[in-house]
Amino acid sequence: MRRRGPDFRRPVRRRFTNVFWITLCGLVIVLFIVVLSRENRKPNPRSVYTKRSFRHDKIIEWLNITDEMLSPDSVTRQLNDQIALAKAFIVIAKHSNNLQFAWELSAQIRNSQNLLSNAALRRTPLTTSESELAIRDMALLLFQAQQLHYDSSTMIMRLKAQVQGLEEDMNSAKDKSSKYGQIAAEEVPKSLYCLGVRLTSEWFKNGNSQRKLKEKKQIAMKLKDNSLYHFCVFSDNVLATSVVVNSTASNSQNPDKVVFHLVTDEVNYVAMKAWFTMNSFRGVTIDVQKIEDFTWLNASYVPVLKQLQDSDTQSYYFSGTGGDNRTPIKFRNPKYLSMLNHLRFYIPEVFPELKKLVFLDDDVVVQKDLSPLFSIDLNGNVNGAVETCMETFHRYHKYLNYSHPLIREHFDPDACGWAFGMNIFDLVQWRRRNVTGIYHYWQEKNVGRTLWKLGTLPPGLLTFYGLTEPLNPSWHVLGLGYTNVDPQLIEKGAVLHFNGNSKPWLKIGMEKYKPLWDKHVDYGHPLLQQCNAH
Repeated sequence: MRRRGPDFRRPVRRRFTNVFWITLCGLVIVLFIVVLSRENRKPNPRSVYTKRSFRHDKIIEWLNITDEMLSPDSVTRQLNDQIALAKAFIVIAKHSNNLQFAWELSAQIRNSQNLLSNAALRRTPLTTSESELAIRDMALLLFQAQQLHYDSSTMIMRLKAQVQGLEEDMNSAKDKSSKYGQIAAEEVPKSLYCLGVRLTSEWFKNGNSQRKLKEKKQIAMKLKDNSLYHFCVFSDNVLATSVVVNSTASNSQNPDKVVFHLVTDEVNYVAMKAWFTMNSFRGVTIDVQKIEDFTWLNASYVPVLKQLQDSDTQSYYFSGTGGDNRTPIKFRNPKYLSMLNHLRFYIPEVFPELKKLVFLDDDVVVQKDLSPLFSIDLNGNVNGAVETCMETFHRYHKYLNYSHPLIREHFDPDACGWAFGMNIFDLVQWRRRNVTGIYHYWQEKNVGRTLWKLGTLPPGLLTFYGLTEPLNPSWHVLGLGYTNVDPQLIEKGAVLHFNGNSKPWLKIGMEKYKPLWDKHVDYGHPLLQQCNAH
């Protein structure tokens, strides 16, 4: 057989498709467009320069700068720079009490300004020859200022020292103001002292007052009648207590159902009895007791009295020398250890027969009938009070020391605070929950003042934690003794509280709020007139 020769056929040439060529042409066109657009975007150096020049001309026109002033050899600009520096040195010279040097600088400034004014009027630039003397004299004065250490760094150090001195003076003034304000707030006005003396004298001279007291003993049953509206006030201020009773009686729809339980100290007991015996308050029943008759209030039972026997506590509150000397004076006020102030934690023992009672501070004025308070459902809680946590500084963490583990573990720092001064207490629940025992526990834990510093509100917040029912804010409006209060709140308020140092019976009281208190005082009363009370 014949072998078949090899196949020498030419290979077939591959051809690109039409799609490929169309795509390639498209890419070339796009590239051309992009390059062309970039060329168009390139700014014209001439146009940019023109814009900058225009903006520069506008600035020069706005600042009223002449070409002569822009010249590197400008005499006018040199004079203006010297004048600006000299004005700064005048201020420093006056501050350093170097008035002679300040006067010399002022004179040289006027001389330089006259040269500039004359040049402006004749519209020709200043020449070196006519300004040489002024520039040299000013330069000598400026050099002299530097020799006097009027340079910036030295002046900054001086000002810093002065600012520090002023801050120290301000802190000292604040401290003195706080001390004097506290003294003024604790002061017993002469008129009130006079009233107490005259009432005591009247009581022992006038047998009728004592006979009236015996007649009033016939209504002793009212003091235990739980169908009536019972209020209590613990105070050593006769006139302030009288305003509380009078304003409550004046606004009560049934004053014959109102019973006031007043507790004072032995010093003011006779005066308090005399005042409320010789004056009538629309048929309101009033009983006056003295705290010294509560024999169960002794150091073995009451932690506050036990603390008073401690020498460190006495030194802290009475001499102000114990503990941290930086503690504000208000923390060292002995009134915060007064048993009249802490008696609010023993109300069920003071009034063992009562089931519900409204507690009022002696610096309040009543504007509405308070009988609806007794029908408020406290939902099993002990204390009905108005909350004051609209601001952050009235939350628990502002009253208590949360660095102490006992406080940190048991109380929410953002819990809402509330106010003493107008509180409705369910005494049945109080006794059942042993609230006084809770108070004793926390008071004993605070022997070294490590939980809180002062007052009855912090232990109250601890004692009634989880046992307080919020009331409508209109029941108790606070702040009339230290700040401005919204007039609408005052108008709607049932009880207005003059909490703070500016009590309405003191000279430092806030004048615009005094009439709210004064209208419940009978300044025509013979004893008040004799004591010049006004």
